[in-house]
Amino acid sequence: MTLTFMLNGTPRESPAGATLADLVRSLGTDPRAVAVEVNRALVPRADHPNYTLKPGDVVEMVTLVGGGEPVAPPADTPLVVGPFRFRSRLFTGTGKYSSPGLMRDCLAASGCEVTTVAVRRERLIDHEGKCLLDYLDLKHLTVLPNTAGCFSAEDAVRHARLARELLSGLDNPGQDWVKLECLVDQRTLLPDPVDTLKATEQLVAEGFRVLAYTSDDPALARRLKAAGAASVMPAGSPIGSGQGVLNPNNIRIILEYLKDGDPDYPVIIDAGVGTASDVALAMELGCDGVLLNTAIAGAKDPLRMAHAMRLATDAGRLAYLAGRIPKRLYATASSPTDGLI
Repeated sequence: MTLTFMLNGTPRESPAGATLADLVRSLGTDPRAVAVEVNRALVPRADHPNYTLKPGDVVEMVTLVGGGEPVAPPADTPLVVGPFRFRSRLFTGTGKYSSPGLMRDCLAASGCEVTTVAVRRERLIDHEGKCLLDYLDLKHLTVLPNTAGCFSAEDAVRHARLARELLSGLDNPGQDWVKLECLVDQRTLLPDPVDTLKATEQLVAEGFRVLAYTSDDPALARRLKAAGAASVMPAGSPIGSGQGVLNPNNIRIILEYLKDGDPDYPVIIDAGVGTASDVALAMELGCDGVLLNTAIAGAKDPLRMAHAMRLATDAGRLAYLAGRIPKRLYATASSPTDGLI
């Protein structure tokens, strides 16, 4: 003998005398994972064995829905710049730290595999008789010499040659590349487009792999790539300003131009980021990496900020690869509509 009742809006038959506990068990459901109403009244789990189903009962059985997350994020491809391959997409600088020891600890916390170093007489030896390079883990870090402080193509080329000579004696792979900076003036530290292009052409001719710091001008970015730059590095905003990415639309156009037919060409945001959200935005735009210095060295707690920048780089990259949802004017329910009581 059977009886008919409603279960979650659907007619169902059960043997006469069956209890709620029998019903849950017949569904193969863990009783700890469900809540049950009968005729719109909650039946506590402890009472399930004592409640006998009756003809016409309206039973609602609900559980929690959602999803988990993987233990580790999906694997990503490495960042490739010329012959170099890196897991980390965060490049850091070595300037403005209160001490070389703090710089060393912040580089480690950031997870970076590339750090930039300027060629300076006054930085060769400190008051303790130590060289800046004594504080760098050269087994882990690839040094990226830069031409910071150069205001002409001629000076930039000269600095690059000196850096290559210096690093060749250290057997560091960074000897064959250079971050090119040709600046307009001391006040703005904006890149000089004419001399930047001129120096790029000269250094490429001499066998350098050039990472060219430039403005967010898409036309100039395209010319620099055509001149042989191994990477174009548009500024998010002026050096050390902390203003973040001021013109994301131009960055999008640069990415479109430089990756057209060459999707793996590296575009790295350089300069102007102030905090972790700036880094995340740059990565979410589709940039391949971020180079920063002041945002960590000038923070109230540089070591904590170094960790934040590491996480922001990873988070922004993952978000870009995952693909954000489209922006909509009206709401869309996030909880499932199926199974509503």
